[in-house]
Amino acid sequence: MSHPRSSQAAQSSYGYIVSFHDLRPTPAAFRQEVIAGLRRARKAIPSKFFYDQRGSALFDKICQLEEYYLTRIETDLLERHAAEIAALIGDEALLIEYGSGSGRKTRVLLDQLPTLAAYVPVDISKEHLLAVAAELSQEYPCLRVTPVCADYTQEMAFPDFEEFPYRRRVVFFPGSSIGNFAPDEAEIFLRRAAEVARENGALLIGVDLRKDPTVIDAAYNDRQGVTAAFNLNLLRRINAELDADFDLRLFDHRAFYDPTHGRVEMHLVSSQSQTVRIGDEAFSFAAGEAIHTEDSYKYDLEDFQAMATRAGWKTKAAWQDERRYFAICLFTVT
Repeated sequence: MSHPRSSQAAQSSYGYIVSFHDLRPTPAAFRQEVIAGLRRARKAIPSKFFYDQRGSALFDKICQLEEYYLTRIETDLLERHAAEIAALIGDEALLIEYGSGSGRKTRVLLDQLPTLAAYVPVDISKEHLLAVAAELSQEYPCLRVTPVCADYTQEMAFPDFEEFPYRRRVVFFPGSSIGNFAPDEAEIFLRRAAEVARENGALLIGVDLRKDPTVIDAAYNDRQGVTAAFNLNLLRRINAELDADFDLRLFDHRAFYDPTHGRVEMHLVSSQSQTVRIGDEAFSFAAGEAIHTEDSYKYDLEDFQAMATRAGWKTKAAWQDERRYFAICLFTVT
């Protein structure tokens, strides 16, 4: 479990933010997870480590790509149903967003929720988190913004926010990021989200739905190569932060949809036999051997709602686009 190392008002280059809570994993934890993953028979690195400052910026570019339908459809759904969503959320809510992103979808909600008690963005990338939080605090000067830098995929000692009188907690988890968890892990995550939301709390979440595999495949293999750069940036980050010597020219991006398991798998594939060092550790790669970097599960809406029910949520409302590519669900704590 992560514990706070600091909590203070943040000003200077980021503008004014009410408070900042730093629950980041330590560099030692990053190193430990990377090395443990590379020691596995099937090498893997958790996708949460994509999101350093450069990785977050690259993901923002992915969200603007023609092939990446997810952001476009989800944003359109939010814009079309924002007033209805706001009415269901109600006044004086504490809005907790997991994965702050570019803030575009957040702004759609903020425009419809003028009485928010506070906005709490949670992200693992401190620089990206504070930059987005500062932008929003300047655009919405009456809004209390209190960012939390943390790995929200793990259990953590979440702040109480007793300084903000609020009527209910609402967890906002857009972008279909729930798909990065295997189904059993997703259910655990949803159960933890219910604990964060507490009694009378709510969850507003984006879910990517099963569809034509060619549409899904194109979203993760864009023509401009932005997704490939995003995937390879993970190795660049490991080089920079963990004293590693990955040669990015010797690894290729590979992503494919597995219809049997309903998931996209992303890998970095070694183009030749090689040895990579991380500090004093050495890791051998055969030609064609892969590092598994991400899964993205796609759901049938009814299956996802059933999983949420098992995790302690009750379906309040759900919205889908005309082609049923994507859904936004609102759940309440049972």
